[in-house]
Amino acid sequence: MARDYNMRKRVMVTGGAGFLGSHLCDRLLEAGHDVLCVDNLFTGTKDNIAHLHGNPHFEFMRHDVTFPLFVEVDEIYNLACPASPIHYQHDPVQTTKTSVHGAINMLGLAKRLGCKILQASTSEVYGDPAVHPQSEDYWAM
Repeated sequence: MARDYNMRKRVMVTGGAGFLGSHLCDRLLEAGHDVLCVDNLFTGTKDNIAHLHGNPHFEFMRHDVTFPLFVEVDEIYNLACPASPIHYQHDPVQTTKTSVHGAINMLGLAKRLGCKILQASTSEVYGDPAVHPQSEDYWAM
């Protein structure tokens, strides 16, 4: 059966209780989608999504993406990973697991569901830049 893409999509945002993730959840809800926000609250906070809890099209699931997740969604936005040095240096092993195992788990889920996935990262993976703040034309060379 062909999916009618004019209907409401069920979209999952991992890292959805983080700064960027919570704003993405807001935008997806405004666009008329059902949003499943997945976060283990290692760096994200419930405060970032508290205003969404009364919304019938929003659901929060506390889950660590280093473990497989079996849900049914139409799109995945994988933003799960500590992005600031103070957080990822606190537990570099868990940060690496989140980046690697989390991405593998979300890619596997997307493959199983046949859905689109956006895999996000942080500029921190490129090391300490020579220029602060970085402009759009800065290429660290």
